[in-house]
Amino acid sequence: MAECHPVGFQWVVEARARGAKVFHIDPRFTRTSAIADRYIPIRAGSDIVLLGALVNHVLTHELDFREYVLAYTNASTIVSEDFQDTEDLDGLFSGFDPETRAYDPSSWAYEGTEEAAAGLRGEQLEGGRHHAEAAGAEQYGSGGAPAPSKSPTDPTLTHPRCVYQVLKRHFARYTPELVAELCGISPEDFAELADAITANSGRERTTAWAYAVGWTQHTVGAQYIRTASILQLLLGNMGRPGGGILALRGHASIQGSTDIPTLFNILPGYLPMPHAHRHEGLDDYLSQAGPDTGFWGRKRSYTVSLLKAWWGDAATEENDFCFDYLPRLTGDHGHYTTVMGQIDGTVKGYFVVGENPAVGSSGGKAQRLGLANLDWLVVRDLTLVETATFWKDGPELQTGEMRTEDIATEVFFLPAASHVEKEGTFTNTQRLLQWREKALEPPGDCRSDLSFYYHLGKRIRQRVGDDEIDRPLRELTWDYPEHGEQREPSGEAVLREINGTGPDGRTLSAYTELKADGSTRCGCWIYCGVYADEVNQAARRKPGSEQTWVAPEWGWAWPANRRMLYNRASADPEGRPWSERKAYIWWDADKGEWTGHDVPDFEKNKPPDYLPPDGALAEAALAGTDPFIMQPDGRGWLYAPAGLADGPMPAHYEPHESPVRNPLYGQQSNPAREIYPRAESPYNPPESPRFPHVLTTYRLTEHHTAGAMSRPLAHLAELQPALFCEVSPLLAAELGLVNGGWATIVTTRTAIEARVLVTDRVRPLRIQGRVIHQIGLPYHWGWGSGGLTTGDAVNDLLPIVLDPNVYIQEGKAVTCDLRPGRRPRGRALLDLIEEYRRG
Repeated sequence: MAECHPVGFQWVVEARARGAKVFHIDPRFTRTSAIADRYIPIRAGSDIVLLGALVNHVLTHELDFREYVLAYTNASTIVSEDFQDTEDLDGLFSGFDPETRAYDPSSWAYEGTEEAAAGLRGEQLEGGRHHAEAAGAEQYGSGGAPAPSKSPTDPTLTHPRCVYQVLKRHFARYTPELVAELCGISPEDFAELADAITANSGRERTTAWAYAVGWTQHTVGAQYIRTASILQLLLGNMGRPGGGILALRGHASIQGSTDIPTLFNILPGYLPMPHAHRHEGLDDYLSQAGPDTGFWGRKRSYTVSLLKAWWGDAATEENDFCFDYLPRLTGDHGHYTTVMGQIDGTVKGYFVVGENPAVGSSGGKAQRLGLANLDWLVVRDLTLVETATFWKDGPELQTGEMRTEDIATEVFFLPAASHVEKEGTFTNTQRLLQWREKALEPPGDCRSDLSFYYHLGKRIRQRVGDDEIDRPLRELTWDYPEHGEQREPSGEAVLREINGTGPDGRTLSAYTELKADGSTRCGCWIYCGVYADEVNQAARRKPGSEQTWVAPEWGWAWPANRRMLYNRASADPEGRPWSERKAYIWWDADKGEWTGHDVPDFEKNKPPDYLPPDGALAEAALAGTDPFIMQPDGRGWLYAPAGLADGPMPAHYEPHESPVRNPLYGQQSNPAREIYPRAESPYNPPESPRFPHVLTTYRLTEHHTAGAMSRPLAHLAELQPALFCEVSPLLAAELGLVNGGWATIVTTRTAIEARVLVTDRVRPLRIQGRVIHQIGLPYHWGWGSGGLTTGDAVNDLLPIVLDPNVYIQEGKAVTCDLRPGRRPRGRALLDLIEEYRRG
């Protein structure tokens, strides 16, 4: 966090100065480790073992915050007798289809709801074929999967099939001994960590976890975070100040790019994308787009208001508010599937905006092979990144695998404005929107993203005819005030449209004002209120000394300027703070409302003793003691009866490429992981002696992503002048590596070279009775981008294998070989890789 998120890390430093204890768990000793109270090294790819053992520790010793767990989680809910665990099926959950490599989640249901779950599953079958994404979260949006709130429960938590007991059995084998065997963490270090987090949780204290791509870039990445969520719910650390799980973002608006999505499978505000095989109309879509209880029960208002924002007066109740204008999913349309489509010739054109896949994505050779097979490629960036120049200087030209004269791709480079040359918002880790003013005009032909897309849209609309197929484009609302010589559209006008307006044309103040009848418009329901009272709330910058410690007047946080989600959980079931020390939101009986330091994440006037009537929908279906208001039952889920592609509970699976066997199950790796068994990007065999070491990638403070923004800058290039690999002194001695010399790192994809950094920052770990070495590689280098420092692309080494829930690549735990000296050039490089593949 100190290396990659230094601005945020200042608050960790301040917390430590006030007495907080900081643990850093990482494969490498870093700047964060140097400041932490305790550094614990771990084998990359084994985090579920550590987190699962912490869950087991809490359950075995009954250290959970029992009152919180009983009131606010699904611990007491009874699971169907049809459910079988990984402990029963040697690493598989019930419902797995080996032919499609996908789960039917109907057996994961709660008791008494099996028939409904099976019926829902039946709707997800088409032509007798399972859709792999049927169990996935994107089908439901942020509301998650529907789950009846009236399922049988056992408040004593003794029923053998209640979630508490199911969880207890599932994690029983996740012990300190297993942590030592698979993570390389000693029982003593584990005990210190376990004692610290349990002592610092409960009524008086809370513990927080912070993670970034070290947890997400795995084939079980979503389940890493699920395990941490289970632990935090058991300890009562969710919805309370000083608790939670902080998802650290690598850019200023990574959060914003999923809120207003650049992803293929969601609409703004985490509404699911319609599916061609499942959704025939708006009613059909809404019936499957998540639960009808909790605040997700208002999904018709969110969806209709979005459609009205996009198509205005053309969207009417008679035409389903133009729902049919939306494109439809037909399966996985993610980045890596698109690359395979390029290679196969089914994807003809490609926009690359602020990305550099030729260097920055896994399986670099496959990326470049795809780019070389396009008809046209548009690259928008600050400089000529490698993705724009691969056709004339890419690595495959040196090996003879490509020739410039054979590449027919027509490349259009369109220079982009930098962040200081455009106005707009960015949304960061804590969902905080902050307005950025333009500092200066972009030079020459450089344009902002907003200007590019807006004017491209206008040109396309000018060219379409009267054909029915073009009606969605013709009727799209696409008019914003323009200013300046370059006719830059107004960012504030766009933000106002996203905020939404009412029947009178004035901006709305909260998403609860959205209507399902078409009388309101809103470009993203969770952002409703950012332009309340016709004021750009994101532009507020009141100093902290002039407001409360929650700082509600610095920017604007979605939703409703709420600084902490699910903060109803900061009070007990009766509405009283769990402790004065951790008071945050509480029930004021005299005023009949929730009050406190933050905007309550609850209906303001719903009393703690409210009980929903039978048949109640939306928020009315949640009791006054149900704090997780986006969940269908208002509870935090220790066990997920639906909504995940790879199981209702986390289980340890080895990375797709691992040097060791999974001792827990016969199932070595995540059975539902997305794989691409293709010649363009082959895999290292598991447990292969040819690839004995673990490779993990990371970032440096001095460089940015694939390096296009930092390698051309003299000061940064001087601070980090060359690609390097971190190796331990023991490994260096074994292989004859010299500090400052050269090493070649090899996988079945390719080999790269890097300078050697011999350091104790990466320590050998004893895993399953033998020493496993980990090698660290920063990924900021490439051959071009006008860099003052250049080098091989680290991501060329990585396989293309993905988490089945979110389609992110496994980039933090792969296997490799390491040899002294520089890599071969030209055809000799291909000969070396072929030798490794045969071996």
